[in-house]
Amino acid sequence: MLKRVFVAPDPGRARLRFAARAVLGIALAVVGCELAGQSLAGAVTGGLTALLALFTVADATVRGQAVTTALLPAVGVPVLAAAAELHAFPVARDLVFLAVVGAGVYARRWGPRGHSLGVFAFMTFFMAQFLHAVPAQLPGLYAALLLSVLAAAVVRFGLWCYERRLPPAVVPAPPGGTGLARVTTRQAVQALAGSGFALAAGQLVSGQRWYWAVGATWWVFVNTASRGETLVRGFRRVLGTVVGIGLGLLVAVPLHGAPLPTLVLLAVCVFGIFYTAAVSYTWMMLWVTLLAELLYGLLGVLNPGLLALRLAETGVGALGAALAVLLVLPVTTHATTDAWIQRALRCVHACTAEAAARLAGSPTADPAPRVAELEGLLGRVRLSVAPLVHPLNPVLGRKRRARRVLALLDDCAREIRGLVAVAADPEASHDARLAAACWRVEAAVEALTEGGSGHLHRPAETPAEPALAHLHGLERALAELAEPLRARPVTPLVEA
Repeated sequence: MLKRVFVAPDPGRARLRFAARAVLGIALAVVGCELAGQSLAGAVTGGLTALLALFTVADATVRGQAVTTALLPAVGVPVLAAAAELHAFPVARDLVFLAVVGAGVYARRWGPRGHSLGVFAFMTFFMAQFLHAVPAQLPGLYAALLLSVLAAAVVRFGLWCYERRLPPAVVPAPPGGTGLARVTTRQAVQALAGSGFALAAGQLVSGQRWYWAVGATWWVFVNTASRGETLVRGFRRVLGTVVGIGLGLLVAVPLHGAPLPTLVLLAVCVFGIFYTAAVSYTWMMLWVTLLAELLYGLLGVLNPGLLALRLAETGVGALGAALAVLLVLPVTTHATTDAWIQRALRCVHACTAEAAARLAGSPTADPAPRVAELEGLLGRVRLSVAPLVHPLNPVLGRKRRARRVLALLDDCAREIRGLVAVAADPEASHDARLAAACWRVEAAVEALTEGGSGHLHRPAETPAEPALAHLHGLERALAELAEPLRARPVTPLVEA
């Protein structure tokens, strides 16, 4: 697991910059809240708001990101008001919380912006429960929220706008449909059912910290698109929480909320969350758990009993998500996986075409954004395939095929990265053999994505020219993909 996190490819050091910028943005937000005279609750609100603004906004363009960021307060302020005003009315508060859950998941149908606003709405309500916000605190919390969104925007679009050089790759939403055939609609119903269970069971476990169970259910559903993905993510959430609680007993509890070391460790946790999010959900949850423990330490309520309660509530939330995806409008794993694999293969072709155009001397060709997009899609394929390669999966034939597909897609990505590196060399040149190899890559992708049964070309030798060697390696990987992909069963996306 350590190797996966710290040796995973990081094209353009995007994850490193993502994490470093987050630390800067959140620090600026917290300092701004302190200078504005905010209370500890206001500073915590500001830090968490900036974290969400920097973490969840993922539009394809800088302009789109700016619009989504500007819309965050329009969602956050009324949700925060509702959560605080209903603090003394538990039944109404719970019903509104569940409505926010369902609407937040349903909003994924509108792409990255809907996803970002849905997550921000949920987390704003969750944050109000975390702080036990009451109406008298609202003016200060409003100010902290607005100031922190502004601080995050200053860092993201002013001080450190690296997207201008390398636009972030946005992975498409799950396959569409209408009515209950649409994945986002089914997931909204599932999340509502799972969160309802978590809310009721969580309150039986603790009348004060019940919202942790709802949060666990919610985050299990984020960025998943099938029954298998959700079950695996629930397992990883519990595992990350267990390890994070163990680390908290060793680190957070002995600190007793001491300000300076706690703030340093909070910065480390923020960096860890942003750096590991794209490659390991377990590691991300470890850092999230430790961050929450440190915040409770600052608030003066951290103790081993609270950590045990956190683990129990997380287990309740994961169970709620599992029951929902198994019993309520389940979405199958195989068809969802096939859809992501086909998108990754089409991106392989797009990367090849951009690199070939760059080698041919095109001044506008830039394969780097395509490579970043491919890495994002391959991460999505790994998430989708995870249930098939999980150690507990008893179907060995499917497990072997899934592992073979993942290994060959990684081979494709490695050859693409090598090809792009060669294309970046101003001394590299184009010849007719490169054009022919690129055409064969296009034909192979079409055969794999459109269900063709023709023979795929498999080069027998590795040429000396670096660009051609990478293209031949790519052709071999695509040819070998034909067998495991064509052996996959064709299944509907959803079950009635």
